[in-house]
Parts: sequence; C-alpha cells; structure tokens
Amino acid sequence: MSRTGRRISDRFNLLKSQERIGLVAFVTAGDPDRATGQEILNGLPAAGADLIELGMPFSDPMADGPAIQLANLRALGNGASLANTLKMVAEFRTLDDETPIVLMGYYNPIHCYGVPRFLDDCITAGVDGLIIVDLPPEEDEELCHPCLTAGINWIRLTTPTTDQARLGTVLKNSSGFVYHVSIAGITGTRSADLDDIRSAVDRIRTRTDLPIAVGFGIRSKEQVREMAGTADAAVVGSALVDVIRAGLENDASKDEIVRNLHGLVRDLASGTR
Repeated sequence: MSRTGRRISDRFNLLKSQERIGLVAFVTAGDPDRATGQEILNGLPAAGADLIELGMPFSDPMADGPAIQLANLRALGNGASLANTLKMVAEFRTLDDETPIVLMGYYNPIHCYGVPRFLDDCITAGVDGLIIVDLPPEEDEELCHPCLTAGINWIRLTTPTTDQARLGTVLKNSSGFVYHVSIAGITGTRSADLDDIRSAVDRIRTRTDLPIAVGFGIRSKEQVREMAGTADAAVVGSALVDVIRAGLENDASKDEIVRNLHGLVRDLASGTR
C-alpha cells in the first residue's frame, strides 16, 4: 500500500496503542490568506492535531454553517483555489510526512479541475483522503471509484437520519474512517445529545470495523473528552475558524491569530488524554 493509503490507518493504530481519542482539526485552506493559512496548517500537528481536515474553498458550501461559510469567502477573496490548496498540502509535506490530511469539499471545483488530474496531483502533494459531501453513493463512478483505485481513502458521512438500510449503502465503498455528523443540520450551530451520539456510533460499529470520528458541534476540550470511549476521534472546525474571524474583527496581527488558533488546538488536544 502507498504511503498515502497508510497514513490514516497508521495514525488510528497509534491512537489505539496510546489508549486515547484522536483530534481532527478542520481549517479552510487559504484562510484568512495564503501565507497565514500555510502557517496555521504547518503548526497544527505540533499543537496537538492528530489528523487534519483541510477545507477546499468553495462559494456555495451547503453543509457548512456561518463560521465556515465566512472562512470560504475570506479564502476565495484572497486568491484561494483548488490548485493552491494542493500546493499548501505539498508544502506541509516537506515538514511532516506522518500526519494524515483529508481534503473536504464539493465536487464542482474538482469536476472543473478534471478528476484524473486532481487525483494525480493529490497523490503528488500527499493527500490521504477525500470527503466530498455532495456526491452520494449513487454517484460513486464520478470520483469514489477512481479515488479508491488511486489509493486515496474515500471518507463518507453518516448522520442521525441514516437508517439501517441506507447505512449499508453509505459504508460500502468507505475507507480510512467514518465521519459521523452528530446533528441533523449545518456545522457550528449546536451540539448533539451525548446519549444520541453513543447510540448512533454503537449502531455504526455493528456494520464496520473502520474507526469513527464524530463532528459538528464539538467546541471544547470537555466535549472532546466526552467522546472518549465512544468515538475514535473528535472533529473540531467551526471553533477554530471562529478564532480567525474574531482576530480579524479585533484587528489582531496575523501572528497573534496563528498563536491563538494553535493555542485552542492545544487546549482541545488536552481532552484526548
């Protein structure tokens, strides 16, 4: 298996050996600008991120709440593109060849870029997985099958409304890990009931051996800690991109924004142990 195909499984095996939950940190590529976004990305592992979910900026992010919508707009306004996102991953890989990076986004920019070219460039840059939220299993021939053939993990979302019949379809071509969306709604708006999360994760575990990450609504180290014993990783996104928004609104320097964001990651990571 290629290095790209192994980083995610290697990381979850490491987390299991350390008997702790993982922290998946989400940021939008190029937010608030390319240079600052690169500095944020490069420093996430040292701050405590076990896996990185990197948003591919898009003008109409349907699954994302206000915080990440604004992050997309900030990035696009400062010249972010799919090509630049891949360049950011390639630069990160010159410093870190261990931390998994998963690109999250929507199919339109990839379709315009060209699927074969995109997957080739993902492999070259060092991308480990894709989450493409607007491609359902019925459209697997578009990108899922070529992605898996290329050796890149295809990470699927499950939700509170994914019933038993649909769950089998969703899991069929999933790899890397399963991302359980804990609420029926958009990112960053509210938190789910812990008992509901446990019930959903237990149900998913009866159908797959893949690790399960839980996201949407997790904003504090206490909430990360609550996921221990239930999920294999906690995903935090809106809370991180809110640090960028708050810094810009308060005229903070770019260095201060980077320090504050990495500081929040360190605090969240303290909840994994």
